[in-house]
Amino acid sequence: MSGPQCCANPPNLDPSSGAGRVEQLGGLDAYVVGSQDSKLAILLLSDVFGYEAPNLRKLADKVAAAGFYVVVPDYFCGDPFAPENHERPFMAWIKDHGTDKGFEDTKPVIQALKSKGISTIGAAGFCWGGKVAVELAKCELVQAAVLLHPSFVTLDDIKGVKVPIAVLGAEIDQMSTPELLKQFEEVLSAKSEIDAFVKIFPKVSHGWTVRYKVEDEAAVKSAEEAHSDMIQWFVKFVKEETTLHL
Repeated sequence: MSGPQCCANPPNLDPSSGAGRVEQLGGLDAYVVGSQDSKLAILLLSDVFGYEAPNLRKLADKVAAAGFYVVVPDYFCGDPFAPENHERPFMAWIKDHGTDKGFEDTKPVIQALKSKGISTIGAAGFCWGGKVAVELAKCELVQAAVLLHPSFVTLDDIKGVKVPIAVLGAEIDQMSTPELLKQFEEVLSAKSEIDAFVKIFPKVSHGWTVRYKVEDEAAVKSAEEAHSDMIQWFVKFVKEETTLHL
């Protein structure tokens, strides 16, 4: 499940990219952006290239503009996957940075957000981060989730989801094939208690929402459509909790 697509089109990492800032949150460095007065937070869970990817931070800025406090954790502690390092291939790297560890590392981040007064949290996971996001959705640690070209996500994972979930997939994807995505859709449509949405984007490949080339107009257009779908999902399902006074 770690084919070449998982690591294709690596970004040029830039620690100074984005309009936000880096701070410690729940024991991890994190890129944060948005109003600190917001009661609504969105976690963006990166692919294997980590939280310094400019397109990912640009998306975080866009989500923040919709009214959310956005957090992009550095799950790899300054050690994102480096394709050019042939002495440490992907399978060696992933042993140190499994999605199970990412899931556990997210729990203190969520606690830190709640201690800041955040009442509702959504999570969007890209590739590697998609597996972390679905685990959060299975445990109801977040109130809504979006999986974008997820890696390692199984049909059993989808069966266990307990919060509104959207899955945005690519037509050309060895990690989450269109056939698998259609199975996800069948399972979710049978779970009438869960709001769900599955969409397969034509003519795009795994990673397209964050690893597009800015000069490729068609790629940018497809990525922006997915970004819009993601933000709309969070606007719909990540809302302030209301208390009824009888």
